[in-house]
Amino acid sequence: MAELTATVHTSAGGHLLVLAGDLDFRHTAYLREVLGELELGPGQQLIVDMSALTFCDSSGITVLVVARNRALAAHAGVALAALPDRVARIFEVAGLDQVFSLYSSPEAASEAWTRSAG
Repeated sequence: MAELTATVHTSAGGHLLVLAGDLDFRHTAYLREVLGELELGPGQQLIVDMSALTFCDSSGITVLVVARNRALAAHAGVALAALPDRVARIFEVAGLDQVFSLYSSPEAASEAWTRSAG
């Protein structure tokens, strides 16, 4: 089991959160803490780069849904980027590909956000 790491890069447009390792019940408190420290304002976006994620269970999904709801309440957006195939499959089966905006890369997510705001 891989430890979860979360690296945040902040810009005027929002935050890029890079996750690596296992997003499971053992690490949700850590991720909630990281997400709780991120301020999002109207028009900003949180992009979650999941390219280095090795596993995601239902508790990890719950944390991401809560982050999405918090962002929407702040009139901000959330996008998930570069989901590994095994994680993308979980999101598809659960119907979460209809809830989250999914992109092939953080750059694609950022470009789509910029286009929609323009």
